[in-house]
Amino acid sequence: MAVVALGIFLVAFFFIATEKINKVAVVLTAAGAMAVLGLIPGSEVFFSEHEGIDWNVIFLLLGMMVIVGVIKQTGLFDYLGIWAAKRSKGRPYRLMVMLMGITAVASPFLDNVTTIMLVAPVTVVVCNRLRIPAQPYLIAEVLASNIGGAATLIGDPPNIIIGSRAGLSFNDFLVHMAPPVIVIFAVFVLLTRVLFRKSFVYNPDNVAAVMALQERRAITDPALLVRCLVVLTGVVVGFGLHAVVHVEPSIVALVGAGVMVLVSRVDIRDVLNEVEWPTLVFFMGLFVMVAGLVHTGVISTVGTWAIGALGDNYFGAATALLFGSSVLGAFFDNIPYVATMAPIVEGVVAQIPDPSTGQALWWAFALGADFGGNGTAVAASANVVAIGIAARTGHRISFWQFTRYGIVVTVLSTVLAWVYVWLRYFL
Repeated sequence: MAVVALGIFLVAFFFIATEKINKVAVVLTAAGAMAVLGLIPGSEVFFSEHEGIDWNVIFLLLGMMVIVGVIKQTGLFDYLGIWAAKRSKGRPYRLMVMLMGITAVASPFLDNVTTIMLVAPVTVVVCNRLRIPAQPYLIAEVLASNIGGAATLIGDPPNIIIGSRAGLSFNDFLVHMAPPVIVIFAVFVLLTRVLFRKSFVYNPDNVAAVMALQERRAITDPALLVRCLVVLTGVVVGFGLHAVVHVEPSIVALVGAGVMVLVSRVDIRDVLNEVEWPTLVFFMGLFVMVAGLVHTGVISTVGTWAIGALGDNYFGAATALLFGSSVLGAFFDNIPYVATMAPIVEGVVAQIPDPSTGQALWWAFALGADFGGNGTAVAASANVVAIGIAARTGHRISFWQFTRYGIVVTVLSTVLAWVYVWLRYFL
């Protein structure tokens, strides 16, 4: 059964990668095939935390899409787009660095999916104003968000799972994860100068037209904007207090969306039209596909074999976790992957006499899973969301257009993370 489940997944992944068939149709067909063949845990796929659809992710996305849909009607994104273009003086690389910096700073505190939902519309606006392709900027922002989000407990969904399983606090993540993230992001900023060099086109006429604009005129409803920003601030605070009040980010997002609609008094039909429904359906189908791999033991078998083969070579185990998570996380959404592997890592760590060495395995696991999220277009939630926004706004990003950049950044990030793990925990 495991072979059949893996076969269905690989065939589906092939069609997603080649884009010969619409990706939503592919995942729904693959998910249906697994259900018919009994490769998923029956109806539990709708209720199981580890072998089913992660509704926390789905409803977090839905809530934030509604919030962004309301804010969009205030003209805020047009304002920020014009402001960013003017501050960068239209210089493409300077603009990219500015947008990546905003993304990387926000991601550790909002989570990378939410950050992309807020920054991507601004990016599309400023690129449209400058009449330059938005795809390189959106890709760079997603890569930056996945790097920056690794720094904290709440910055990337896999970190929340790892923190809960390992008993690691917000401060633990900040102390152990933030240092390598800062270094890797700095290297990434320099790398983008080379990666996207062909995309940096400067047109003085378009820049002059943008510099003449008055960004304040873009705000169509100042009173509505104030109300929306108050609600958004409450949502951000709710995300930050997640570990204290034990309220899931998805609930915070849904409550925030409801309050936003109430205080704005906008037409709910206009807001719902802004929701990326194909993206949400794609995620649900993808979760069911991965549930088939989990239920038939494919993922746990691979993980157990890789770690068990290393015995008491703890640095080897950390290396296997780091690179293995980076590779597997690039092909399987890193949220269900981490949920599946976390109990295996916990069992290995429990057998290690030295607690500090055991904790090093957790950090290697987290770094690999987080940075593996940049590997392909479907490796992390932020990637799928950004590609959905790009398609909706006329700046389509293909699977391979994203992946050819993502693989380079993933390899670089993982190697630098491996050096960090060796220097800090084993040297």
